Amino acid sequence: MRTPMNEALIRHFRDLRDGTHGPATSREDKERLFFTAVELLDPVARKVLDEFNADLLLGTGEVVASGLSRSKEGGLNAMWSLTWPEQRAHHVQPIAIVAHYGADFHHPHLRGNTVGDWPMNIFDAGDAQAQVDTLRVIAAGDAHNLVFQESYRLMPAITQSADTPS
Repeated sequence: MRTPMNEALIRHFRDLRDGTHGPATSREDKERLFFTAVELLDPVARKVLDEFNADLLLGTGEVVASGLSRSKEGGLNAMWSLTWPEQRAHHVQPIAIVAHYGADFHHPHLRGNTVGDWPMNIFDAGDAQAQVDTLRVIAAGDAHNLVFQESYRLMPAITQSADTPS
C-alpha cells in the first residue's frame, strides 16, 4: 500500500503526463476543483496549526484563514497562518499553510511561507485528511526556518517551559 505522500506524487505525475488535474482538463474546471479543495482542506489545515499552537506556542497563537483570493496575475490563493506575540514582535512571517494555483500552473500546490511546493491533489474529504502529514511537514519546515532566521526565542515552548520532554 502506498503512503499518502507517494500517492500524491504519482497522481501529480499522471496529471502532468495526461494534461489533467483529476477529472478536469480546462482551467475553469481546475479552478472549480481548487475552490472545493480549499473548503475540504480548511479543517485539516486548522487542526495542524492548532497542534503547533498547543505544542510550540503553548496556546499563545492564533490561526487565521485568508479565504480564497485571486492575484493580480490571475492565480488563486488561500492561506492559513499561525501568528503569535513573539513572531509579531520580531516582524517575521507566521507559520503558514498556503494553497496556491498560479496563473501559469498546470494544477495547484501546497507550500509554506518558507517551504516550497507540494502537489495539491484534493478531490474529496479523504484526500484532504490524507494531507495531514504533508501539512505537518510544511508547518514544521516553516517553524524551523523562522527560528533559523531569527532565534529559538520565537518559541514559547523553549522560553517558557522547563524543557522537559513530555
